[in-house]
Amino acid sequence: MAKRELFFALAATIGLISANGADACTGITLKSKDNGVVTARTIEWGASEMDNMYTIVPRGYIQQSMLPNGETGGMAFSAMYGYVGLAVVEPGWVVDGMNEAGLSAGLFYFPGYGEYPEYDPDEKAKTISDFQLVSWILSRFSTVDQVRDAIQDIRVTSIDPRASTAHWRVTEPSGKQIIIEFVDGRPNVYDSQLGVLTNSPDYPWQLKNLNNYVNLIPGTAGPIKMGPISLNAFGAGSGFLGLPGDFTPPSRFVRAAFLQTYSIQQDTSYDSAMQAFHILNNFDVPLGTEYPVGRAPVNMPSATQWTIATDMHDRVVYYHTMYNRTLRAIELDKIDFATVSFQSHPLDDTRSETIIPITVTQNAQ
Repeated sequence: MAKRELFFALAATIGLISANGADACTGITLKSKDNGVVTARTIEWGASEMDNMYTIVPRGYIQQSMLPNGETGGMAFSAMYGYVGLAVVEPGWVVDGMNEAGLSAGLFYFPGYGEYPEYDPDEKAKTISDFQLVSWILSRFSTVDQVRDAIQDIRVTSIDPRASTAHWRVTEPSGKQIIIEFVDGRPNVYDSQLGVLTNSPDYPWQLKNLNNYVNLIPGTAGPIKMGPISLNAFGAGSGFLGLPGDFTPPSRFVRAAFLQTYSIQQDTSYDSAMQAFHILNNFDVPLGTEYPVGRAPVNMPSATQWTIATDMHDRVVYYHTMYNRTLRAIELDKIDFATVSFQSHPLDDTRSETIIPITVTQNAQ
C-alpha cells in the first residue's frame, strides 16, 4: 500500500474508533512494600477486533509523526531509551508501555472535553500526532519532570478531525505521576496523587466528584437502631453500599479509586502486578452493555480487549487479552536495546484460551 493510501486507511480507522465511543479505559497505580510501583489499565473497543500487538523499539530508532491530510514533515524523534509498548492498529501507535529507564506512559480517550492546538503547517516540525505521543515520551525521557517541561514546547494534533482527543498518564519508578490534558489548545499538567485515571470529564472534576462518596467505608456497616427495630447488613462489604457499578467514566473512576485505595498493600512489585489484574477484573466490559439489545456489531469475548500491568521496579510488562487470560511477561532487563531490531508481534499467537486439563488419578490415596 502506498504511503498516502496507508495514511488515509489509518486515519479512517482512528476516526471510526473515536466515533464509536471507545472510551472505557480504566487505570490504577499500586505501590508495594519494597518501594515498587505498578501501573495497570484496561483498554476497551467493542465495535470490532482491533489489531493489537506489542512493539519492541531499540535505542536510536527514528520515528516521524503523521500529520493531518497525509502531510509530511512532522516532528522526527530518535529513541534515547529503548522501550516496550502495547500498540493498536499500527506498530507505531503505542498506547501504553515502559522504557528501559522504568518510565511508564499511557494514552486514555478524553472525548468532549479536550482540545488540541489548531494545526499549523508552519509548526509541523514540532507537531506530533496524539497516537504517537506515548512513543515520543518513552523514547526521550526518564522522569515526569522532563516530560512536564518538554510538553510545553510541542504541538499535539489528531490526524483525523472526527477523532476524540486523548489525555495521558506518565509515571516514573519513584511513584511520581502526572496527568496531561489539552484544553483550549494548551497542555494542563496535573500531579496525580491517587494514581487513577479513566476518561471524561477532566481530571480535576473527577477528583471533586469523589466527595460525593464521602460516606463509603471499607468493612461492614451497622447494625443501627431504627426506632423499635434493628437494621443489619445482609453480608460483608456493606460499607461500600452506593459504590457506582456502571461503566461510565466517572463511576469507573470512583470505583477504581476505592478498590485501589483499600486493597491490601503487597510485599513486592510482582505481587502488586498480580493484584492489579484482580482489581481490574472489576472493570471488564461485557460487550452487550455498550449497545442496545441486539445491536452489538460483533460477537467477541469482551469489549475489554486487553489488560496490562507494568512493573517499574522489576522492569516487566505483563498482559492478558480477551481471548487468552494467561499472563504473558516481557522482561525489559533481558532485552539488549542497543542491538535488538524494531519489531512488533500480535498479542495472541492464537485467539483461544490456554486450558490445562486436570488428570484425575483413579484410586488416589
